[in-house]
Amino acid sequence: MDGVVQAATYASFSIVFYAIIIYGNLNFLLPVFYEKQRIVAYVICSIVFLALVGIARSYLSQFVYNRFFAKEPVALTMKTVAYSTITGMVAYILSFVFRLALGYFKLKQEADKIIAQKSQAELNLLKSQVQPHFLFNTLNNIYYEAYRESPRTAMFIERLSEIMRYFVDESPKEEVSLGAEIQFLENYIALERIRIRHAVAITFNKQCNVASVIPPMLLMTFLENVFKHGIDKSSSENQVIISLVQQGGYLEFSTQNLLYPPQTTATERGSGLQNLQKRLSLLFGNNFELSTWSAGKYYHAFLKIPIQ
Repeated sequence: MDGVVQAATYASFSIVFYAIIIYGNLNFLLPVFYEKQRIVAYVICSIVFLALVGIARSYLSQFVYNRFFAKEPVALTMKTVAYSTITGMVAYILSFVFRLALGYFKLKQEADKIIAQKSQAELNLLKSQVQPHFLFNTLNNIYYEAYRESPRTAMFIERLSEIMRYFVDESPKEEVSLGAEIQFLENYIALERIRIRHAVAITFNKQCNVASVIPPMLLMTFLENVFKHGIDKSSSENQVIISLVQQGGYLEFSTQNLLYPPQTTATERGSGLQNLQKRLSLLFGNNFELSTWSAGKYYHAFLKIPIQ
């Protein structure tokens, strides 16, 4: 019984101190320092914060152990302090990754708006907010730490880093290479797979010259619709076919996915396709094709644009 009480006590200590670290970072350090671009102050305060929490946890744990559980008092050692500090750093890193993930999904929700407006001023603002050098260096460090314990988690961190790098470095450009656009789509697919309980059979056929150039983020709307409307998260029968074919000076992009009841028609799929239609008109005039239709149990989307 004493062992159960001791285990429960120390588990409670751990939960409380981890919560202090996570919420201290998310609710204080990030808003007060990092989001106000006070990066040096953020790093210094984070180190001091983790050290103080680690020391406090060590002393309190040792006091409770000597007071209630130990037959004879045991002296506090640097090894105990170091252990508490290191485990606190792990919780801190996870909270930072969680914050980055929230930032990614927020960017994803606003992708249609960014595509429709495509304002250089908004993209410059995005650059200033993301703080590219610090962010990507931090993601690289987190990636190497995660790789030791969970290579799969490290892979998703790498995918997230590449997506955010695309938003910062590529999307402000008038044109990007088809290879960069394809890599962006593949990273997006990999991250969307995390949210789906069962495996999804996704086929991505590519017959194109990756050195060709197109306006950025033209193809994203179709994939967003596939994962938003064309996937049943409770089903293990999901099928998605994506095709990207370049021929005769044109690029043809198509998606096919199963329809699930209640069937969702093209007009019910939000403003994404409408915004895409407007952007295509501005870019190519009438020299493009955009269509969606249902056939049997499948939903199809097709886009054809000129390509250089």
